[in-house]
Amino acid sequence: MKHILRNKLKYYTKEIFKYFNIAIIGLGFVIAIILIKYKPIYKVEMSGEEVGYIENKQAFEEKIVEEVKQENPYIDTVDLKENPEYELKLVSRTLETNEEEVASKIEENAVITYKYYEIALNDEAIEKVDNIENAKEVVNEIKENNSEENLNLTISEKYTQNEEEVNLTDIEVAKNDIQTKVTEIKEQEEEQARIDAMPDVNGIKLATAPISGTITSRYGARSSIRKSTHTGLDIAAKTGTPIKVVADGVVESASYSGSYGNLVKISHSNGVETWYAHTSKMYVKKGETVKAGDVIAAVGSTGNSTGPHLHFEIRINGEHVNPQKYLYK
Repeated sequence: MKHILRNKLKYYTKEIFKYFNIAIIGLGFVIAIILIKYKPIYKVEMSGEEVGYIENKQAFEEKIVEEVKQENPYIDTVDLKENPEYELKLVSRTLETNEEEVASKIEENAVITYKYYEIALNDEAIEKVDNIENAKEVVNEIKENNSEENLNLTISEKYTQNEEEVNLTDIEVAKNDIQTKVTEIKEQEEEQARIDAMPDVNGIKLATAPISGTITSRYGARSSIRKSTHTGLDIAAKTGTPIKVVADGVVESASYSGSYGNLVKISHSNGVETWYAHTSKMYVKKGETVKAGDVIAAVGSTGNSTGPHLHFEIRINGEHVNPQKYLYK
C-alpha cells in the first residue's frame, strides 16, 4: 500500500513540475513578446504636468547637475525648487524619449548657488576671484610688495544666487587693482598728514604759500611811503608771477583799492580773510568759490608800490595779524 502511494506521489510531483515548467516557459514567451513590443521607461511630471520620458532616472539627474555646472565653473550647488516625479511605465518601443526637453524644463526650476572669494582692504571689497589659492596668492604678493605697510587685507568666502554678482577678475588684474588701491590709500594718508601739519589760522588750514620770493618788508615795519606800520608782508617776485590762494574760500572783492592797487580779498570763514595787493592782473571775480592753490592773480606793482611784489595780509575778525606766525617762517 505504501509502495503504491509513493509511486503516485512521484507521478503527481512530476506532473506538477511539468506544468510549472510549461507555465514558466509560457510566461517567458509572454515577457519576451512584451519586451519585443514594449520597453520600460520613466515618465516625468512636474506640478502634475507631464513633461516627457527618460530612460535612466539616476543617470539623467546626474547629467543635469553636471551640465549646469559646466555652464559656469563657479557654481557650488544646484538644487530644485520642486522635485520632478518619476513613474516607471511600459511603453511602445516606438515612443522616443525627449531627455533634452525634460532637462530644459527641470533646469528652469533649478536654484543655482555660486561661490567666489572676495578680497577686502580695510573692510572695503576690492576684487573677487574664483578660488582660495588665487585669493591667497594675491594677498601674499600685495603684502610682500608693501611690507612697510600694515595692510588689513582679508579673504571672505561668499555665496550668492545672483549670477551678476559673480563678476570675477583675472588674478593679475586683481593684483593690479588692489595695488592701485593700496597706493591710493597711502597717498591719501600722506595728504592728510600734510594737511594736519599745515599752519592753522583760527581753525583754517593754510595749504600753500601764495608765492615764492624774497621778503622785502615785514609786518609792523615803518617806511616813508606809509602813514602807519606795515599791515602785511611784502614778497618780491617778477611781474606776472602766479599768486595762489592759501586756503579754500570765497572771493569777497577783486578791484582797484587806492594804495593797495589791484586787491583781491578772500573770505575763508571763521572770520579769517587773506588779502593780495599790488597785482598786475586779477583772475577772479566777487562771489567766486576758490580752492587752496588756485591761481587768483599775478604779481605786479599797482597802487603805492616801488617795484613788483605781493603785499600779503592775514586778517582775523577784521584785525590784521603777522603772516609770519603762519607762513614764511
